Amino acid sequence: MPETAFEPEFIIPQPAIKQIIQSQRDFFKTQKPDYSFRMQQLATLKSAMEAYESELLLAMEKDMRKPRFEGYLSDIAFTVTEIDLALKKLKSWMNPKRVSTPIAHWPGSSYIHAEPFGVTLVMAPWNYPIYLLLVPLIGAMAAGNCTVLKPSELTPNTSSVIAKMFKEYFDPAYIAVVEGDGQIAQELLNEKWDYIFFTGSPAIGKIVMQAAAQHLTPVTLELGGKSPCIVDKNINMETAARRIIWGKFLNAGQTCIAPDYLLVHQSIKDAFIKQCKTTLLEFYGSDRFNSPDLARIVNERHFDRLSSLLKDANILVGGETDRDSRYIAPTLLDGVDWEHPVMQDEIFGPILPVLEYSDLNDAIKTINSHPKPLALYFFSNDKSLQNKVIAKTSSGGVCINDTINHIIPNNLPFGGVGTSGMGTYHGKASFDIFSHHKSTLKRSFLLDIKIKYAPYTVKIEHAKKLLKLMTG
Repeated sequence: MPETAFEPEFIIPQPAIKQIIQSQRDFFKTQKPDYSFRMQQLATLKSAMEAYESELLLAMEKDMRKPRFEGYLSDIAFTVTEIDLALKKLKSWMNPKRVSTPIAHWPGSSYIHAEPFGVTLVMAPWNYPIYLLLVPLIGAMAAGNCTVLKPSELTPNTSSVIAKMFKEYFDPAYIAVVEGDGQIAQELLNEKWDYIFFTGSPAIGKIVMQAAAQHLTPVTLELGGKSPCIVDKNINMETAARRIIWGKFLNAGQTCIAPDYLLVHQSIKDAFIKQCKTTLLEFYGSDRFNSPDLARIVNERHFDRLSSLLKDANILVGGETDRDSRYIAPTLLDGVDWEHPVMQDEIFGPILPVLEYSDLNDAIKTINSHPKPLALYFFSNDKSLQNKVIAKTSSGGVCINDTINHIIPNNLPFGGVGTSGMGTYHGKASFDIFSHHKSTLKRSFLLDIKIKYAPYTVKIEHAKKLLKLMTG
């Protein structure tokens, strides 16, 4: 995910940030959130989302001309689904988990207790400004933490509505929203937190991790990378094209798990490109500039970055741009190799390079020679090839015969690996990542094996036999 920059309209002074954090520490110490409190606050968040739904959708439309259907589906509906799951499952998530106890500790019992970290920081990007901010928050709330939210400054209308919503519905000593630019983000990172959750670019992720290291603060980093999409010759071409075009050009390609490039089997490349062109026409019409279903690039800086990738490129379809409206047409590129500028970094926009391969082993080798991606897509009816791709590659997640949708089931943890991130969330994984899992052993006074105490009179070989008997 690309880095961000914004000229702030205001700056929150550092003492105010310190005051917010201190108030949350005081709140956590005196009113450590129990089950009933967490349930009440999660229900309040759902009520707030319902009350502010129209304002949030309008704000995203103003910021990125995001289609309301996309905004509702990706940012509102999936967020509410996470709240509903937490409300349904919180009791079981919070219950101490009993695990087996070795015979050496009998009579006794062993448990794992999930306890909150304390005061947490959630920093979100601009591309899905509600979902990527609030889904981590839901995990923090369910786990019993206090939280400071830092929305992106690149979607100022959405950030403003979020701040307004939380000010109305929540005590800032429990959940606070801090708006501002990179300077504010750095001031937040300079403070001591009990946990930091960051979504953004690998470059900024390194800054976050470095800041967290100063206080030995644990972090989750949800980053990005060039997510490949391999297209085998054994496919349903129409369905494959539809799912790839949708996944790539959703939110104008500004999705961290969007297919970043295609690797298409050479025997079907021309036919598949033709099908992709047909699908683009079906989705967005011949006048794509006026399509109500295409979002815009978030700002001029990112527009200029993406436009530069089109210079001297072999454009198969698309390529039209308009800086005033930050419009870039859905674009397919051909004749691209790994030295081309479009292949150097994550594209994060509506540009899709089409490369070809003849041997799947070579495609896998190519993917494995680059940093591990956040997502990997493979289209094929051949189950043996599906299993081969899953086994022979490493990525944050894999989706077979579809794109994007592997992040929707909330029983599938989502996260990166290597430079694409660390840590997972969604569903119970969100609760787990914002919890310290405290191991607890309870012993009885009834039995006390004395060979472990000094003076050590038992020979080692006898002790080994006894311990083996006791531990199985």
